[in-house]
Amino acid sequence: MPVITLYRDRLSMFVEHSLTVEEMAKWLPWIGFDIEETGTDYVKIEFNPNRIDFSSYAGVARAFKGLMGWKTGLPIYKVGKGSITLKIDETVQQVRPYMLSAVVRNIKLDEDAVKEIMEMQEDLHWGIGRDRKKASIGVHNLDNVNPPFTYLAADPDEVKFIPLGKTEEMTLREVLEEHEKGIAYKHLVDWSPKYPLLIDTDGNVLSMPPIINGELTRISTETENLFLDVTGPDLEAVKQSLNVLVTALADMGGTISTVQVKYPDRTIISPDLTPQKMKLRRSYTNKLLGLKLSKSKIIKCLEKCRLSAREDEDGDIEVGIPAYRIDILHEVDLVEEVTVGYGYYRLKSTKPKTVTTGSFHEATKLTNVVRGIMVGLGFTEAMNFTLTNNDVQFRRMRRKPMKTIKIVNPVSSEYNIARTSLLPSLMKNLMDNKHESFPQKIFEVSDIININMKNECRSERSLCVAGVSSHSTANFTEIKSTVEALLANLDLTRWKIKPVHNSSFIEGRTATTKLKDKDIGFLGEIHPEVLNNFELENPVCGFEINLEHLLPK
Repeated sequence: MPVITLYRDRLSMFVEHSLTVEEMAKWLPWIGFDIEETGTDYVKIEFNPNRIDFSSYAGVARAFKGLMGWKTGLPIYKVGKGSITLKIDETVQQVRPYMLSAVVRNIKLDEDAVKEIMEMQEDLHWGIGRDRKKASIGVHNLDNVNPPFTYLAADPDEVKFIPLGKTEEMTLREVLEEHEKGIAYKHLVDWSPKYPLLIDTDGNVLSMPPIINGELTRISTETENLFLDVTGPDLEAVKQSLNVLVTALADMGGTISTVQVKYPDRTIISPDLTPQKMKLRRSYTNKLLGLKLSKSKIIKCLEKCRLSAREDEDGDIEVGIPAYRIDILHEVDLVEEVTVGYGYYRLKSTKPKTVTTGSFHEATKLTNVVRGIMVGLGFTEAMNFTLTNNDVQFRRMRRKPMKTIKIVNPVSSEYNIARTSLLPSLMKNLMDNKHESFPQKIFEVSDIININMKNECRSERSLCVAGVSSHSTANFTEIKSTVEALLANLDLTRWKIKPVHNSSFIEGRTATTKLKDKDIGFLGEIHPEVLNNFELENPVCGFEINLEHLLPK
């Protein structure tokens, strides 16, 4: 979790009220902070990554002033029309295609402010940029370079510049091989024959995104005018990072000016600080909170959270959300803002009107019964991740790839999609344990996830059971007997096992399981090519059944 240390005198300057450490420690938690440590003149706080605007004094002060009622409503940021242009060259489209920029003029920086900007930059790299993968930020001394600027991809051995913190020129390739930041982040660009570069009209290098800025544009206490650039493969993340940064700098005393960002096919005026609009229903708010708030009271609560609010012609509340609030995505998020404005400390605890005892969910009951049956049949339970990859899920199983839930920023390529079947995971278990003694009989009762566009989350979870048996004489008859025993012990009737084609199994030795004429699973002897793909020598038979069909509707 990100942490920021707030010194009393500096925060008092931002909120324009004299504060004590005790007052800070008392009220900051009601905005959503956890107090890590208090000192004689500071409070060290931890904040949720979704509130990345809290990475600066300016962001904390905005929310604090609203909570205390000192300044409420939507912050208005004036954005002047600038004359600077930034050209996005076609050469960069295959490397790191997006860049947005802004100019902040007449800002007064002391040592604390310079340090704060650097720390905020790193928090944004982590919180929105996903360690610079989705977005990375450059903050430059505008007075040391000459616009217009160009963002392009350059040959790694032809261009030299002095990276930040160094005294000698280095080529782009040398930066990746020798500079500490280059070594840490080279994986983001070293796969490309050319590397991203931001230069001015004279060819001076401002930065080598997403690796390092140039020493030429280092900011200091003497800097008055800033040029900001944010690059990345995700335009939305780039926009969000810029908006959070530029609004904080405006609250630090700077004046925002636009930059014309010229792409090959369009021109974007950046930054765009237009507030987002959402609707909030009074009935929905009171239902979730258990309160009876009037529309006027809800509006005041929202304004204390630095949002704008008014009743529209439909009788709902139209809410204006500032550009730096990237965490508000759903109506329920607005209800949370109402709660903050109302005050969590004002909510009264209540006792349930009826006294009940807890019990297992029907899915949990069925899961426990299935586990007991499978253990009784001689199988050992395995527990795998819900995430997997296309190689295991489809290629090794001789299955045609299908649309799956993909992870945008996977920690590893081994876990980048949600699995649509349990059986491949069990086959991988056998591969990982082929050095152990045989026979091996394992099963798993867990979830698979498929795309369902009719659901709000565009996905659907299904509870399934799968099992595999591997030994020298594993065959169709064995696994058919296992499935029959499972279904019989579940007290099911009107089920049938019929031949079917399945590319993962041997033709003529595979079948589908039907319950009341509905396919609920499959079973059979695993195809030799699949065994070879998983490096298995012994025959394997397996099955999988979707248990959702067995749950009461």
